[in-house]
Amino acid sequence: MHAPVQVAAAAAAPAGSAAAPDAELPPGELRAALARFATGVTIVTCLDAQGRRVGLTCNSFNALSLDPPLVLWSLRRRSPSLAAFVAATHFAVNVLAEAQIDLSRRFAHAGGDRFATGAWQRGLGGAPRLDGAASCFECQTVSHQDAGDHVLFIGRVRRLARSAHAPLLFHGGHYHRIGSAV
Repeated sequence: MHAPVQVAAAAAAPAGSAAAPDAELPPGELRAALARFATGVTIVTCLDAQGRRVGLTCNSFNALSLDPPLVLWSLRRRSPSLAAFVAATHFAVNVLAEAQIDLSRRFAHAGGDRFATGAWQRGLGGAPRLDGAASCFECQTVSHQDAGDHVLFIGRVRRLARSAHAPLLFHGGHYHRIGSAV
């Protein structure tokens, strides 16, 4: 077992002790610690008020409830796509397959027609769903709320699809494939 890396969280905290609950954590250290958590990679999509397709790469997706079937994801409050998702009645969470790494990169950056590649279909509420994804959750927006520097979106899963394709993973700032089971 590896020894934990100690980072001073607050000037008043003695070395090796836990920081006070209200102590400010250095953002770079928090980001580095969060990068140790492996996630899947998704493209979340919706239609904006003018009926244009909107989408972005997201790895802050998670299950929330089985009964009722709820999922959640979050978006930076400074995102240019925020207004579209806040106004949308539906969104789709497309869990990317290993072979869809180029789409992940394309949707992670602004500019150009992000939907120019990939086999996209019109889903519930018009939210684009991606053929060949590891899975897709078509959701009706239940709520959105401010949470720090992000907005948290909760959706009720109204339709889903899954495939046998292995999912794309993200860990430590890099894409990964699933290894052998342990």
